[in-house]
Amino acid sequence: MQVQKNDFIEIEFTGKANNEIFDTTNKAEAKKIGIEADVKPIIVSVGNEMLLKGLDENLEGKEIEKQYSIKIAPEKAFGSRNPSLIKTIPIKVFKEKNMNPVPGLTLQMDNYLAKVLSVSGGRVIVDFNNTLAGKEIEYDFKILRKVDDMKEKINALQDFFFRNKFEFTINEKDKKVIFKEEKIKPFIDIFGKKFKEITGFEFEVEKKKQDEKPKEEKKEEKTEEDK
Repeated sequence: MQVQKNDFIEIEFTGKANNEIFDTTNKAEAKKIGIEADVKPIIVSVGNEMLLKGLDENLEGKEIEKQYSIKIAPEKAFGSRNPSLIKTIPIKVFKEKNMNPVPGLTLQMDNYLAKVLSVSGGRVIVDFNNTLAGKEIEYDFKILRKVDDMKEKINALQDFFFRNKFEFTINEKDKKVIFKEEKIKPFIDIFGKKFKEITGFEFEVEKKKQDEKPKEEKKEEKTEEDK
């Protein structure tokens, strides 16, 4: 069976750059690089940018339970290196933040990961490019199964787009996915159209019932008048 665009699949993969693993969903491979976390295959929708672009584009037409190896050019991986992202920063900026810059050190600056290239006198040359920018990437992957269960599909979308899980019900007859919590509404406003294209279902938030308290208050006022 070949997978098609918008299909949901469970996939296992390992990404390498210069023969070094940088990403994996395989527990055995994760152990090799010292990752002890609960690594496991993930569920994604084909052709919807839930994986690195070059890998995502290679999934359509692939067969279930067959092992594949592909190479991805930098343009469809982590991009080409950008010389303008190499900055010269006064060493006093680091000292003010109690940092000791040394060549090879990776640190976080202005919400970006940066690598110190050199330290000379009062100047520090820092590279803000992604560490994998400009590199050819290799992926080994296997599509384990096609996912047909709608609940699994919705949870996969929540994991990727929301980084959270909200309670929902599925109305198969009307093709609707109904969430119970009002706070998810901004997410539905943003992603609802895309989710319908992927799943064929409308996404909406459950409508609250009208509060009947005002009617009760009116009835009480009438009772007082009767007295």
